[in-house]
Amino acid sequence: MLATIADRIDRLNTAVGRAAAWLALAIVLLQFALVVARYVFALGSIWLAETVIYANAALFLLAAAWTLRAGGHVRVDIFYAHASARAQAVVDLVGSLLLLLPFALLLLWLAAPYAARSWAILERSQESSGLPLVFLLKTLIPLFALMMALQGVAQAIRALALLIPPPLAGEGGRPTGPREARPDGKLSRPGGGA
Repeated sequence: MLATIADRIDRLNTAVGRAAAWLALAIVLLQFALVVARYVFALGSIWLAETVIYANAALFLLAAAWTLRAGGHVRVDIFYAHASARAQAVVDLVGSLLLLLPFALLLLWLAAPYAARSWAILERSQESSGLPLVFLLKTLIPLFALMMALQGVAQAIRALALLIPPPLAGEGGRPTGPREARPDGKLSRPGGGA
């Protein structure tokens, strides 16, 4: 059941991350248009410049959890890269539980009221010709924190699954432990029983 939850979190963050990745193309095209308008036609556009800023923020905030899932975040891996799978799972579990989740939950707790205040007044740009969507931009912060927290949960589940292997199923689906040889040569489970 926990593996299913981790899979669903991974699918959600992958879908959001892949959709957000298209913003990279939009950023390049919009920035190119800004440069051409400014240096070729001597025109400026505050709303276009703010659109580039919003797209850049959305790209980084919405794709961060997907990047974590894919192992694309910077990691000091002096030991991690050459460690065994179990040692990597321990590092992932400790990192998720002691660093990532507390940070993400604290950020969510602080950013949710910040975004709510922005929504309450439908905050807009301070520039008269800017975008009237600052409240949407600020909403990305708690959304980022939530997605990172979810990915931290998925990472912890996967690490635990590696560290605690599932029990072997015996007859009737009952778990069986390791078998030991009895003095008469037959196999038995520790603690009695044949």
